[in-house]
Amino acid sequence: MMASLKGRTEVARFITGLPAEIETKLLRGAARAAATVVADDAKQRSISAEVSAAVKVRTAAKRGDTTVVAKVQVKGPGSYIAPWLEYGTLPHYISVADEQRGGKSVRRINRLGGAKALAINGKFAKTVYHPGTDAHPFLRPALDANESEAIAAAQGYINSRVTPAGIVGTAENGDDE
Repeated sequence: MMASLKGRTEVARFITGLPAEIETKLLRGAARAAATVVADDAKQRSISAEVSAAVKVRTAAKRGDTTVVAKVQVKGPGSYIAPWLEYGTLPHYISVADEQRGGKSVRRINRLGGAKALAINGKFAKTVYHPGTDAHPFLRPALDANESEAIAAAQGYINSRVTPAGIVGTAENGDDE
């Protein structure tokens, strides 16, 4: 009796479809799960409700490449505040009254002092000195503190989707907050 082989076509089709299925059902979701752990902690660490509300997670797969990327970004209303919180600001003049300038522009005064000026409609009404702000980092510490938890979240996501029958679940696309 000779052995017979059945299902060769089905197995070939299954193997051919695996890379796309792994990307859409597995890797993007795993990356999103890991980034969400970091984003949640960043929201908690931020001292600004506006910045916390602007923390988002995005995932992408590069075309023609096997790389899947997850990003924790600060996007939308309130996002302009994030760099000031993360890094702080130097002391700077916002405006300087004409009688106090000594013939120098506010930009020159700040350049000599190592800071930058803010002009509103090109006019300076009075002397305003901003003492600067302390840094309140929230993004990098969130990543540093949650590296292991993020990896565990990605692994948990993968473990919940890979079964002996194949990869289960729906395609993961779209962005979370």
